[in-house]
Amino acid sequence: MKISLDWLSDYVQIDRSAQEIAEILSNLGFPTESIEQVGDDTVIDVEITSNRGDCLSHIGIARELAAATGKTLRLPQFKLRESEQDISKFVNVTIDEPRLCGRYTARVITGVKIGPSPDWMVHRLAAVGIRSINNVVDATNYAMMESGQPPHAFDYTTLRGKKIIVRKGLKGEQIVSIDETKCDCDDQMLMIADAEGPVAIAGVMGGLYTEINEKTTTVLLEEAHFDPVSVRTTSRKLAIPSEASFRFERHVDIEKVDEHSKRCAELIVQVAGGQVVKGVADAYPGKPESQTVAMRLSRMKHLLGIDVSVDTVMNIFTNLGFHPDKRREDLIVCTVPSWRHDLYREVDFIEEVARCHGFDKIPVEYKINIQVAPVEPREKLAGRIRFALNACGFYETINVTFTDDKTYEALSHSNDEPLRVKDVSRKSANILRQTLLGSLLHTLRINANMKNSPCRLFELADTFCPNPDPEAVLPIQRDKLALMADADFRDLSGAVEAVCAAVSPNAKMQCKEIELPWAKPGAQILLDNTVIGTAGVVSKSVIDKLDLPEGIISAAELDFLSLLELQQGIGTVKSIPRFPSITRDLSLILDEPISWEQIQTIVHANAPIELESVNFVGIYRGKPIPDGKKSVTLSLRFRDEEGTLTHETVDSFEKSIVDQLTTQLKSELRTV
Repeated sequence: MKISLDWLSDYVQIDRSAQEIAEILSNLGFPTESIEQVGDDTVIDVEITSNRGDCLSHIGIARELAAATGKTLRLPQFKLRESEQDISKFVNVTIDEPRLCGRYTARVITGVKIGPSPDWMVHRLAAVGIRSINNVVDATNYAMMESGQPPHAFDYTTLRGKKIIVRKGLKGEQIVSIDETKCDCDDQMLMIADAEGPVAIAGVMGGLYTEINEKTTTVLLEEAHFDPVSVRTTSRKLAIPSEASFRFERHVDIEKVDEHSKRCAELIVQVAGGQVVKGVADAYPGKPESQTVAMRLSRMKHLLGIDVSVDTVMNIFTNLGFHPDKRREDLIVCTVPSWRHDLYREVDFIEEVARCHGFDKIPVEYKINIQVAPVEPREKLAGRIRFALNACGFYETINVTFTDDKTYEALSHSNDEPLRVKDVSRKSANILRQTLLGSLLHTLRINANMKNSPCRLFELADTFCPNPDPEAVLPIQRDKLALMADADFRDLSGAVEAVCAAVSPNAKMQCKEIELPWAKPGAQILLDNTVIGTAGVVSKSVIDKLDLPEGIISAAELDFLSLLELQQGIGTVKSIPRFPSITRDLSLILDEPISWEQIQTIVHANAPIELESVNFVGIYRGKPIPDGKKSVTLSLRFRDEEGTLTHETVDSFEKSIVDQLTTQLKSELRTV
């Protein structure tokens, strides 16, 4: 935002250099981009944050300087002279979309004469980067740069039916903007229309057909308040940004729309002649109530760490237009001005005191005392899990929270409508993730296309599921941990076991076969009989739908909050064994339905204390194994803490275990 110091002096007394003013503005939160000399004028280019739309004008900056320096803010004084003709004979205003247009005013000025603007107006506009067009258009631009409220002038004779209708666009409608851009309207855009069709894009740009030209003698002056999101969405969709849309996107003052309309009308008459028709067509469907916020002086002192006198606080608030009322010794109640939409909390007003009083007056300590807080349990567990998965060769990914319809339908068989966002920038991927697996599948596909194999990935992030409670406002948000690998399911299950060991070293992990919409086969994972998630091999149908690489893809998704509830301390540290171990591998021919859990249970129940571990090695099906049977290979490791085991002793241990497996499971020891 370029500020002319010559122009600024109309509203506040300036008795400091441009560099000093720039420093004051920077301390107020408006950094200076540059200072340049334009003829006899000095122009400061100020950076305005998106929440301070009120400062996109000379009056807004003057108000800030007045509050910081204790000077008086001088607002333009004017008295609008009106003709005897009544506005009702010229135009009628209707707002069909009060949610998108909070207020719309129209004034009519007759007898204007289009021509060049006076030099003083041309020079001031040029100083802030606006090219002179003609006296009427220049007057509207001057009013916008003065107050921050963007007006628009129509050639009244081109408007049909003496009507202004604020409505949404219709499919198939077109309008050519002033910059000669052909714009296709849709039902998401807000339009200004007359009795026959659109004449302007609300808050963005006027139409070419109704623009001011050298034949114009009667002007209809628009001043309005449009929804910021609607203006920004339309401006981006049509790719026609403007000074007006830039301001409407950051809020304008709805209460002062009529006042700014009068000021702009006076400027038009001043530079183009004519008379203002009596009255104004003012459609104001929902006038907002004024808001008050209380600020405690004790709270201000606690947050800022300094004493600021009550008189200083009252002067700052008065100069900012807050109308402060000191209710008690410790309490000041302020009315939020209509132009400050960014103020709604006590701390906001404390910040206003700090800005205007000066951040440089807050003392700086040479030593800072930092109290180290312990790591939260959630972060501790997340760190242990990340370490365990990294050790298993898995890499963490960070993906966006959204997915597309194709992925959602491939992974879910639910008929419920998913949660979507309406952001126009997300037309295809606008569904909030209910599972992390879709994102990992897309990442795995990218890696496969780049020949980056093997690929092992995991992600720890939020998921969002619809809330079954009809009265609930928010969805169910749960942290999930998802793992994926282009490898056999056994490799993935080893990583899941590592995660479970990081959660609870002594807990027992189990898997139960279940049906899953995305996996074949699928399994339910339990830790100490608590369901913590699901796992499986991604089905062929999902691979085909998502154009994934051919081959085995194994995946698992665990509920992180369930893991958090089950977490225990780290496992007991043991010394390095003094004596060697002996390992025996057994291959057993078993009936197909027998599970690994059954085998483990029998082994542990009949093993001596010297049995150190039982590990699954693999499964074989095929010749010479009979139909309905399978060969399961397991590895037994024995160790004696008191001495060296002999093979004869281990033979007796092995025989006892094999006998029980044969008796209880009718297994056969495979020797070939």
